[in-house]
Amino acid sequence: MTDFDRLGVFGDVIGQPEAVDVLRTAVAASHADPDVPTAAMTHAWLFTGPPGSGRSVAARAFAAALECPDRGCGHCSHCHTVLGGTHADVRSVIPEGLTISVKEMRAVVSLSARRPVTGPWQIVLIEDADRLTEGASNALLKSIEEPPPRTVFLLCAPSTHPDDVSVTIRSRCRVLSLRIPPPAAIAEVLVRRDGIDPEMADWAASVAAGHVGRARRLARDDQAREERSRILAVPGALRSMSDVFSEAGDLLATAKGQAKVVSERRDGAELEELKTALGAGGTGKGAVGAARGTAGVVKELERRQKSRATRTERDVLDRALVDLSGFYRDVIARGLGAAVALTNPDLRRDVDAAASRFGAVGALRRLDAVLACREAIEANVKPQIAVEAMMMKLYRG
Repeated sequence: MTDFDRLGVFGDVIGQPEAVDVLRTAVAASHADPDVPTAAMTHAWLFTGPPGSGRSVAARAFAAALECPDRGCGHCSHCHTVLGGTHADVRSVIPEGLTISVKEMRAVVSLSARRPVTGPWQIVLIEDADRLTEGASNALLKSIEEPPPRTVFLLCAPSTHPDDVSVTIRSRCRVLSLRIPPPAAIAEVLVRRDGIDPEMADWAASVAAGHVGRARRLARDDQAREERSRILAVPGALRSMSDVFSEAGDLLATAKGQAKVVSERRDGAELEELKTALGAGGTGKGAVGAARGTAGVVKELERRQKSRATRTERDVLDRALVDLSGFYRDVIARGLGAAVALTNPDLRRDVDAAASRFGAVGALRRLDAVLACREAIEANVKPQIAVEAMMMKLYRG
């Protein structure tokens, strides 16, 4: 039996042995194992960790193990439906826009109070819980303070912003911190699960900074590799003032273009499905009556789609900024002569050239500019202003 078969649903929780042990102990407690104290299981959990560490993967695997009569075998209908997002007793909140609204959270909380239908638990899994609005946090807090007897709340939030989850909610959750998985573990799962060539898997894992999803995309998508190459060429391309604005424009145009492609692929199909469900294309008095008053529903969908497109554009920008910050981190390391692994080992010559050009101190100032740009965009500063200001600082140092 391989380790993957032995771990069952936890087999895809990469490089987190301590966290898996905690979760499996909690599952045993939930099944009333006499050898495990009941305190090992609680009604509310907060999964934290760096981007790409697998917070939502670990939370969903935990949900599957709680519903599975064999504690997460990975083969039964409970495991398959939870992992596939179709289990009747597992409610997933996956924000597509900038925030999770109070209306959406109230609806989920209301459903979570029901008794389980097919499994032993009613489970609410909230990805990116740091996006809860104040009203949504308050609605959730009431349920966590007085939870229904067979309900479990699983919240996920990045460790870089754990304070974005209200302290009252955090204080009522058991916090499980995940770490950055090592490149070898990422490469192994890319080969085993995704069938990627070992050499490509090793390269993708080495440059993904511990982000599993990023490694998978780099290994499988030529366009992703081209985008990475373009953004990591920016430090060497800023040779004049005109380059500042042209590079900023190219970065923003790329983000808008990718967001548009994703939106067009999803939005048209969603809108047609909704119109059909509301009776579009029908004839007769019944169809005309059913169509009345549907404009508001369509407008609400369009509003959500616009918010999702904005979120997608910002995610693309943030991914590029993360790549840039990794480059300047490497320059700092080389400038100081630190014996640490590079985030971009395939760009060692470019990193050394930048280190000789502006040194560790200059790289640190530029890294601060990149991080400030990320914070500005997160604070809803217009992306064009934030990116152009960053490029100016990267040019001037």
